[in-house]
Amino acid sequence: MCALYTINTRVKEPFDYSNREDFQDKLVEWIGDVLYDILPEHGYEVRDEQIFTAFQIADAVCSKKVHLAEAGLGTGKTFAYLLSAIPYARFCGKPVVIACASTALQEQLAGDTGDIKTLSRLLGLEIDARMAKDSRQYICDVRVNENLEEFDMMSDEINQWLNKTKLGERSEISTVPDRIWKRIGWNESMSCDICINRGYCKLVKAREYYRLARDLIIVDHETFFNDLWTREERLANGQLPILPNYSAVIFDEGHKIMLPAAMQAGQQINKEEIDDIIFTLGEIQGARDSLVSVIAAMEQASYDFFEKLNRSVIIAESSERLSIGMNETLQKTARVFRKTLDHLHLEMQIEQELYIESLSANQIQAYEGQIERAIMALDRFCRNNSTDMIAWVDRGDGSFWVVPRNLNEMLSRHLFQKELPVIFTSATLSNEGDFDYFIRMLGLKEPSKSTVESPFDLEKQVVVYLPQSSHSLEEKSTHGIEKLVSLLNNNEGRALVLTNSMEEVRKIRKRLEGYQFPFDILWEDKGERGHLVRRFKEEEFSVLIGANFWEGIDVPGDALTLLIVWQLPFPALDPLIEVQRKEAREQGLDPAITVDYPEMGLKLKQGCGRLIRTEEDRGAIVVLDSVVGTPWEKVVMGALPFGAEIRGIEGLE
Repeated sequence: MCALYTINTRVKEPFDYSNREDFQDKLVEWIGDVLYDILPEHGYEVRDEQIFTAFQIADAVCSKKVHLAEAGLGTGKTFAYLLSAIPYARFCGKPVVIACASTALQEQLAGDTGDIKTLSRLLGLEIDARMAKDSRQYICDVRVNENLEEFDMMSDEINQWLNKTKLGERSEISTVPDRIWKRIGWNESMSCDICINRGYCKLVKAREYYRLARDLIIVDHETFFNDLWTREERLANGQLPILPNYSAVIFDEGHKIMLPAAMQAGQQINKEEIDDIIFTLGEIQGARDSLVSVIAAMEQASYDFFEKLNRSVIIAESSERLSIGMNETLQKTARVFRKTLDHLHLEMQIEQELYIESLSANQIQAYEGQIERAIMALDRFCRNNSTDMIAWVDRGDGSFWVVPRNLNEMLSRHLFQKELPVIFTSATLSNEGDFDYFIRMLGLKEPSKSTVESPFDLEKQVVVYLPQSSHSLEEKSTHGIEKLVSLLNNNEGRALVLTNSMEEVRKIRKRLEGYQFPFDILWEDKGERGHLVRRFKEEEFSVLIGANFWEGIDVPGDALTLLIVWQLPFPALDPLIEVQRKEAREQGLDPAITVDYPEMGLKLKQGCGRLIRTEEDRGAIVVLDSVVGTPWEKVVMGALPFGAEIRGIEGLE
């Protein structure tokens, strides 16, 4: 429960109030003063959409509701939720947590030039906001001491940085590649409770710093859910939770929470890590016969499991997570693998002192942690014929993931039933104001909702072109490519082309081989994503083609004036989506209508949002996939920029 600060600890308030009811009235009055008077004095526009959103969030926060606040691009939703979050944190005496979709968004919000510092300056109000980043972003003192000598010239650079850094955060030394950071960064396999540096390492100092935040703690989604799922267990074991007690939660880009929530609740088995354990233990001199025997059994069991797993994968080109076709052979090898891991774990615990000369205590501890998590994953995979879990293989590193199926129930118990205000903000939470898909996905019970369109004059800023007839796949191969070439040439590049799979990106490249363009074409599979986006921004006359640029990129100005939707973003055979489809069928619903179309609509809405980023931007959206006369026509129309003129593509030159 929130309580007023005592007179001795109370800090300066943005406004005066006497009790809870008075606080809510004065909060609304103060927000109105800020948005109608104070900010306009500093050159900010009065935006009805922002004011409406801010008032809706204020009501939800004070009433401790779960609220869905959809706000189009340019609304100013960040200021809208900050104006409630800061006073409410001070009213309760506990910080408000703002969970962001990425580290970059954390910096954008709480960095030296971020929105919070800007608001603080404009209001003349000191705001105590601190970032809590993913633990893996921090150096591990013990691991760096064990491995530093292996990194040649990089060792000197890391040493110099270590002598200067206070928190040991990776962003301070961006030149360190992933392969090295994996050896020196914090590792969840190593328990900090028995570490020789316990209480004095960089991560502990970082946590001590953000725990003292008075107003706001800015976290990433992964860190928030890591805290949420482990909070009760850590408290029961006498440990501090990752985050301190908080008074409210605001999810920025709230439509993106389900994947990090699932991954933080699940377990992963990485074959490379298992192979490393097998190799390292096999190198121990004078190892007991029982250890040698179990290592050999472990090597065979691991090989059998991953070989059967890869045979059971259901290939889906447009998904990063590959579903698994369940079968008895795979279940049997999983049980053997799990039993062998158990034997190895027991063997390592019998006489650990025999291995100390070959392995450090930290290394043994890390291996035991990896083995324990692998056992938990296989336990869940084998239990109840895998009906209570979701499993997949990561396309990138081939790792095996097992996560609980009942995420809705977990969210309800750990978060929504705690009588805390929980605010989800995003430009894409609904399809034309219909939030049913998002509500069903999270298992929410009657949340409050608000939605506003972008304040930009989209009727003047963007034109949308749709095909008036459908084409077969063969016709699309020729007609679509010809239209694509014509569009790119007529626009002199400056275009983003969105596909639904990397396979389709490669097909487009093959079909364009005979064409010459007076501008560069940047292909997603030919370079690092961030580098490609930077080039696209800097080279005004260029084209970016990819399957993973539907959201998260910001290219204002003349570098992007044409957005081409090559394929509508229907969801692939993603295991998380498959569970929703299955549940829809169990409820007697059509999975296409209740899952596929809404999911496609939300992603299309995000993609269309790449084009107009400022009031000065102008451009066109061209959809080359079939829309008119299809079952999903209404969903597509609802995802297009509100107020934009719709024309037929056939007359487009």
